[in-house]
Amino acid sequence: MMQRTGSTTCLTFLQAAADMAPSDGIRLRFDSEAASIHGEADCSEGQDYRWRKETGMTCWGHTGQMYTPKSAQGAMQPRRWRNEMKILTTIWATLLVVLSTAVLASGHVKMLESGKDIDMVLLPKFLGILVFDQANEGAQEAHAELKNNGDLLFVGPTPENSVAGQIEIVTTAATQGQGVVMLSNNAGDQIVPAATAAMEAGTRVVTWDSPIPSGEGEDVFVAQVDFGSIGEVMAEMAHSLLDGNGQMAVLSATPDAANQNAWIASMQEALKDTKYADIELVDIVYGDDQAELSYNRALALVDQYPDLGVIMSPTTVGIQASAKAMQDEGLCDQVKVSGLGLPSEMVSYTLNGCAPEFALWDFRDLGYLTYYTAYGLASGQLTGEIGETFMAGRMGEFAIEEDPGRPGSRRILMGPFTVYNADNVEAAAK
Repeated sequence: MMQRTGSTTCLTFLQAAADMAPSDGIRLRFDSEAASIHGEADCSEGQDYRWRKETGMTCWGHTGQMYTPKSAQGAMQPRRWRNEMKILTTIWATLLVVLSTAVLASGHVKMLESGKDIDMVLLPKFLGILVFDQANEGAQEAHAELKNNGDLLFVGPTPENSVAGQIEIVTTAATQGQGVVMLSNNAGDQIVPAATAAMEAGTRVVTWDSPIPSGEGEDVFVAQVDFGSIGEVMAEMAHSLLDGNGQMAVLSATPDAANQNAWIASMQEALKDTKYADIELVDIVYGDDQAELSYNRALALVDQYPDLGVIMSPTTVGIQASAKAMQDEGLCDQVKVSGLGLPSEMVSYTLNGCAPEFALWDFRDLGYLTYYTAYGLASGQLTGEIGETFMAGRMGEFAIEEDPGRPGSRRILMGPFTVYNADNVEAAAK
């Protein structure tokens, strides 16, 4: 996210400016309300120094009375006083430049105009998953906040028909003249022809949660967190649960899920560090984000690898199904489960020790930010160019940047994620 400017910039500058003063000179602070420079030097105890363009240097008591500084009394002023006046004059002039720059910089942040008429489609990987329902809640919140007169449709395929279903829905959205499709991609690059055709027909395509791997047919990707950091966190959680030594396996969603594939690749890269030299990744399997299939795949991993110590599942369906499988079979002391999960779904497994720790981000915020991004693009208020910055309602300021994991593609980085354990999962589950 873009760094803020303004008062922080001024305070940083003043700290540097104070260092320029003589060792026995003034000490400065910025008072934005009074728009003045304060200090302490020749004034009496209980008073402070105040310099203004109109009045020069004066002393102020707590009652607001004005006094003449002792060093300013009489016809002659000590050299030290004149030096301080030169320093203050330089500080004042430079401070005005800093403030002006900060104001001009903030002017580049685009405020989206509400009340447009744009039909929008929120397309998850498939329906029936709680995190996607939460993303829809966030999108609906933004839809009402921006007073969009168009429709917001929440549509998706079934888990069994996810790839073909997503392609069909994107194609239909373009035919219907929808303003934008917000896509959590589960079809890999198979979605590219449909997404490209939609863009050519005038429908914007914003991906969220899971991007198009090649970036083709996509305006921008709204990333929940940096994908590299997810892999590092999963490696660290596995290390913690295995005490640095043992076997682990991954139970993912589908082979075409771009987000999970990227997270797993990132974890594999992290595991090359010497810290993880005694951890062995024995297998990667897929449960297709279906509870029953994921449950059975988790048990199959335990049967195939008797020394397995951790099942890492970067999917909310997979982690819950794996934890339930270990619980039902009485295996929680032998095999720990971790990955990405919802606190409300994982709280019992965390407290009973089957899944001691896991991580996730806020899907409501992800849906909300995705909607703001898509609305801005479809209304023509955002261009989607790298460096463009805008305000996303209650979530604040965001910038479009190059996606470091997909050169030539663009992303907006939301963040952060939270690691949950017995200390915080109950509060988060409420």
